Amino acid sequence: MGKYILKRVGLVFVTAFIILSLTFILMKLLPMDRPIGLAPDQLRYYNTQVRLGYMVQVQGPLMPGQTVDITVNDGGKLYYYNQVPVMRQYLSWLRNVITRWDWGVSSRLERNVPAIEIIARKLPVSMKLNIIALFVSVPLGFLFGIIAALQKNKLPDHIISTGVMIFISIPSFVFITFLMLFFAYKLEWLPSQWPPEGLSWQMQAKAYVIPVMALSFGTIAGFTRYTRAELTEIMSSEFLLLARTKGLTKRQTVIRHALRNSLVPIVPMIIGQFIGILSGSMILEALYGIPGIGSLFVTAITNKDYNVVMVDMALYTTIGLFAGLLVDLSYGIVDPRIRMGARK
Repeated sequence: MGKYILKRVGLVFVTAFIILSLTFILMKLLPMDRPIGLAPDQLRYYNTQVRLGYMVQVQGPLMPGQTVDITVNDGGKLYYYNQVPVMRQYLSWLRNVITRWDWGVSSRLERNVPAIEIIARKLPVSMKLNIIALFVSVPLGFLFGIIAALQKNKLPDHIISTGVMIFISIPSFVFITFLMLFFAYKLEWLPSQWPPEGLSWQMQAKAYVIPVMALSFGTIAGFTRYTRAELTEIMSSEFLLLARTKGLTKRQTVIRHALRNSLVPIVPMIIGQFIGILSGSMILEALYGIPGIGSLFVTAITNKDYNVVMVDMALYTTIGLFAGLLVDLSYGIVDPRIRMGARK
């Protein structure tokens, strides 16, 4: 098991390295926009690029026929900069990240602020929102799935199955639009946008209701569907019929045997659903004005702030890959037969 874990962790790092390397190279091939701000701010940014090895400063005046990528005029004095070849930038990026953990600075969102500092400031909001949504959706999904399985082909099962079919088909960003229209604009019970910092804790708590509901309903529907399917299949299995013939009541067989066995493929789904929620909250955060990494990713792409996009991409890639690793390892934790098979 230890050898398998080390092999999978190594594969995670190799995959992350390949994804981030391709992302960096492809982004550097895109046209670079001038950073916003006055000439001193632009000079500070370009000098940082020179320090990181992505650009070189060309000493003026220019010779006839000599071209440069960037010209900055600061009080009548001209400064010239050229980008170095992409592969040289890539090697400089590797050296900066590995040796100094320096991912560069923002060019447009927050001028000359380290990109990793911006991500670190936005990350807690997204994580808190998604963890709350997960803690709401998992128990409800299990509960509705168990009810539907135990009441198979009866009225509760039909109602729950219809609700699952509806909510699993509606994207979270569409659902949040209806919630905002109904609860925020029509009833005026909840805020229509994420409130700024400094307001009362009641208003801060209300702000979580709409995005958590939008994130949770699809996940609840997914857990309900899988729980019902697994529990229904196990309820008709031979070992459960044998338990009933030995004198166990239906309640005892469900709690002791059916639920435990149905959780084997479902428990690893919790980790996968968390990643699904995290990626699905990108557009949702932008719509509701939530200051998290999801809305930051969309804003950074729109404004061509490539350093911020790179750090955000690295975060999502790392979380996704390690979540996949945890899903694989959790199968062995939940089902001892998998560990026994690995020993053999």
